[in-house]
Amino acid sequence: MQKKMMILGASALQVPAIKKAKELGYQIILVDYDANAVGFSLADVKLVVSTLDQEEVYRQALIYQPDVVITSTSDGPVRTAAYVNEKLGKQPDLSYKDSLCATIKSHMRDRLKESRLPIPEYYAVNNFDEFSAAVRKLKGCCIIKPADNAGSRGVVLLNDPVLPSNDQLLKTYEYSKENSRGGIVMVEEYMTGPEVSVEAMTINKETTIVTITDKFITPPPYFVEIAHSEPSMLDEETKEEICQITKRAVKAIGLINAPSHTELKITNEGPKIVELAARLGGDFITSKLVPLSTGVDMVGNSVLLATGGTVDLTQTRQNGSAIHFIQGKEGILKNITVDEAVYSLKGVEEVVLYKKAGDVVHSTKSSNDRLGHIITTGKTAGKALECGKKALSCIRISYE
Repeated sequence: MQKKMMILGASALQVPAIKKAKELGYQIILVDYDANAVGFSLADVKLVVSTLDQEEVYRQALIYQPDVVITSTSDGPVRTAAYVNEKLGKQPDLSYKDSLCATIKSHMRDRLKESRLPIPEYYAVNNFDEFSAAVRKLKGCCIIKPADNAGSRGVVLLNDPVLPSNDQLLKTYEYSKENSRGGIVMVEEYMTGPEVSVEAMTINKETTIVTITDKFITPPPYFVEIAHSEPSMLDEETKEEICQITKRAVKAIGLINAPSHTELKITNEGPKIVELAARLGGDFITSKLVPLSTGVDMVGNSVLLATGGTVDLTQTRQNGSAIHFIQGKEGILKNITVDEAVYSLKGVEEVVLYKKAGDVVHSTKSSNDRLGHIITTGKTAGKALECGKKALSCIRISYE
């Protein structure tokens, strides 16, 4: 009898995992709230259900009886997958209790603090009075963000010891809270310095670091990722410290068999953890950049890991890879085109546009505002980034 896999999420970022599962011969049961999600074209069973609706996903799992329930690159569905696997009596890759620590920042900070890992000073607040008090404690220099969202949604910087008026503070609080599913807002020490993510795989509680990715972010007050490159160009001593902190963090969160994506800031006091996700890195980091730079198929290996297959993390390449996201401004797109010259640039692997003429677009305040991406390679990460910058100059954008 053909085995079944329920995959939570059918967006473009989930497609590589869906394809790998099909290659392994699984019947694919796809779950997504978006009836037009691109991955549904690959589904054997299409379920238009929110991946955050744990009870409904569980009810569907009882009907279809999947052999395994997984997600690939989204945080919220990590909780749902853990919940459903536990309810079905399957061996979880992460317990439901630990999945809360991997997906809700207030829980995560508490767990990492208990394990004495380097993290910023933080406060989880439930109302405006608590919010105002936390901002004052951090002397007006802090990051405000929802406890349970991603893609830089609801993230704002306050960086002025002269505190804003109550009205301005209330506006900031409400903006972040409206992006928080549970209503909790985090007020955290503002950390400065380079940012990285660590792409890793944990097998039977033993964590292997595959690579470290350098991250490039929009200027304050919004913190949206606009480029990534790997391997990291940081010095070897710093990279070793990052690896050791990441392994300790993964152990503290409780991963058993799962990929992970850990973000850290390299501060004057050393690396500090921004957050940890018990999933593959998004933004095409693990689906595109990691294979191009290391030869390791993290997506395929994560599916194999979930099904009890043999994982191979042997690195067969030592190249540089990068992704640049195309940014726009406020307005209506009149036209967005790619100059043919881009394809003559050595190292350009992929150019994808997300928007089209007539779309209303915005300056980059969250990952949803990006207009497309360009993926490049080179002998080093620096060469890949250089190629990407040249390719960006070949994108023609005009507005109404």
